[in-house]
Amino acid sequence: MAVPNPFNRAEYLLAAHTHRQLPPDGGREVAFAGRSNAGKSSALNALCQRNALARVSKTPGRTQQLVYFGLPPLEGKYLVDLPGYGYAKVPKELQAHWQAFLDGYFGSREALAGLVVVMDIRHPLKEYDLQMLGYAMRRGMPAHALLTKADKLGRGQQTQALQAVRKELAGPFGDSVTVQTFSGESKLGVDELRAVLSRWLQL
Repeated sequence: MAVPNPFNRAEYLLAAHTHRQLPPDGGREVAFAGRSNAGKSSALNALCQRNALARVSKTPGRTQQLVYFGLPPLEGKYLVDLPGYGYAKVPKELQAHWQAFLDGYFGSREALAGLVVVMDIRHPLKEYDLQMLGYAMRRGMPAHALLTKADKLGRGQQTQALQAVRKELAGPFGDSVTVQTFSGESKLGVDELRAVLSRWLQL
C-alpha cells in the first residue's frame, strides 16, 4: 500500500528579501541550502512529487530570496528554499545583504527545526556547505547532508562517497549531521528524505 506523501500538496507561499517579509515566527519550518547547480530545486520537486514547484533553472543562482512553501492542510508547516550561492554575477552589496539576512535568520528564527544542505555527490563539502552546517551547529539544530545526482555514479562509488562524507563530518559535527545519497532523477533516497523532514516538522 502506498504511503501518503505529506509534501505533495506543497504550494508557493511567499518570497522574502528582508526580515519584515518573513511569515510570523510560529509553527515549524525546514530550510534547504545548496550551492548553485547542486540540485536543490530538483530535490524539492522530487520530495513533493511536483515538476515545477521549485524552479529548475539553467541559470544557476536564480533563487535570490527566501522562498516559503506551505504544506496545506497543515497549518504552520513550511519548507524554505534559501538563496543558491556560488553565483559570481551577483553584486557585492547583494552578497553582503544575504550574509546579514542569513546570519539573522539562523540566529533568531524560532520556527527553524532543521537544515538540509544539498551537495553534488561528486563535489561535496565545499566552503559554502561547511558554512551552512556551521550555522546549524551553532544553533544546536539537526542538519542533513543530501548528496544529490547519485545516479551519475555507480553503486560502489555512491557508497564510497557517502562513507567519505560521513567520516569528514564526524570530526567537527559529531552525530548532529546525518548524510544520505539522493537522486531527483531516479528518485533514489526520496523516502528517506521524507522521513527525516516528517520527523523534524512533527508531521
